This record gives sequence, structure tokens and C-alpha cells, in this order.
Amino acid sequence: MIDPVELLLVLLAGVGAGAVGAVVGSGTLVTFPVLIAFGYPPVVATMTNAVGQVAGGVSGWWGYRRETAGQGRRLLRLLPASVLGAVLGSWLLLHLPERVFRVVVPVLLVLALVLVLAQPRIQAWSRRRAERRGTGSEPRPRTVRLTLLVFAIGVYGGYFTAAQGILLIAALGLLLPERLQVVNALKVVLTLAVNVVAAAVYAVVAHDEIVWPAAAAIAAGTLVGGGLGATVGRRLPAPALRGVIVVVGAVGIWRLLATG
Repeated sequence: MIDPVELLLVLLAGVGAGAVGAVVGSGTLVTFPVLIAFGYPPVVATMTNAVGQVAGGVSGWWGYRRETAGQGRRLLRLLPASVLGAVLGSWLLLHLPERVFRVVVPVLLVLALVLVLAQPRIQAWSRRRAERRGTGSEPRPRTVRLTLLVFAIGVYGGYFTAAQGILLIAALGLLLPERLQVVNALKVVLTLAVNVVAAAVYAVVAHDEIVWPAAAAIAAGTLVGGGLGATVGRRLPAPALRGVIVVVGAVGIWRLLATG
């Protein structure tokens, strides 16, 4: 049975993840290292975290519902790629040996932390591209490339959820003629789709390996944190929040390497 103090700390981590996710994205980089620090095996931590993060994704989608208006046809083209990628990624998590995950995840965590630090440049670059070319429909070759990228990011998200939103911002910003708000809204929906599919696969296939009290605590925390991030959190300096992510993520990497 999970310790009440541990459960409370996981809940607080969920609040932090929800607030960070609303401001700079990558809230997973708060909760995943916390679960690792409490001694959860990496695969168990990933599955538990994925299930808990769905609630925060729903909250994020609700906050961006206005920006997704008029994006139905585009989402119908991209969502199947995200869903199929998530299915493959979650299958890989469940079938590859855990030692592979222990080797790969520190590398993915470093990549995710680099992306968190680079996010302002990525967003500024996406904004400049959108302003230069205006809005309109994208040509077919660009649509094919974007679909393949979204599929690849879905595989990454199904296997390891952290920072997939930043990868999506880069891909969507590169290949879509849209303003950044719309790019963010599409990113939220696609990320939510990946998380829902991965969480559903884990819940059906490996339900006995998920730490359900911790998943529930993360879900409750991200719901509260998402609301805080939409109000108070956006008034805080984003560099400070990124610093928190990097510190917590570095602890998670150290814990993974120390227990490997």
C-alpha cells in the first residue's frame, strides 16, 4: 500500500506538473522523476504517469477549445497518425525488455530537458515563420511530411510521454501556415490523443502494474494545477519554471542511473 506522505507528495507533484504544463509544457518532467525518486520501476512509473496525465490533458484541451474551432478537417488528418503512433509506442514499452527502457529513458530525458530549455527559441522561430507566410492551406507534400512526423512523435509519446508537446510545436510550426496559438491548440489535442491511447492500452493490458492511487493523485493534481497555471502560473517567470523542470529532471536521470 502506498504511503500517505508519499501519496501527498505525488499529488503536489501533479499540481506542479499541471501548472508547468499550462505555462511551458512538459509537466511530465515533474511527475515522472518524482515517481522514480520514490523507487518506482521506470516502466511502472511511465504507465502510472501516463494514466494520471490524461486529466490534465482534458483540462488543457478545454482551455484551448476556441483555438481549435475550424481545425476539424486538419485534426481528422492528423489524429489517426497520433493514435497509430501511440499504439506502436505503447506496444514497444510493453514488449521491449525493461533494460532497454533503462538505457533509452535517460537519453530521452536529456533530450526532453534540452527541448524545455530551447522551447522559447522554438516558439519564437515558429511565430516568425507563421508571420512571414501568413495563413492558408498547406500543399499535399507538406501534409504528408507532417503526418509522418506526427506519427513518429506519437510513437515517442506512447513509449515515453515527456516533451512530446515541444516536438509537436516544432513540427507543426515548421509545416503549418498558422499562428502560434492555433499550433499550440493542435498540439494540445494531439498530445491528449496520444496520452489517452497509451493510458487505455496500459490500463487494459497491464492494469496490475499501474499504481492506481498514484495515478489518481497525479490526475487530481494536474486538474488543480492546470487551473492555477492558467491564472497565477502565467504571471510567474517562465525561466524559473523551466529551471524547476531541469532540476527535477536531473534528479530523475541521476536516480535512473543510480538504480540501473
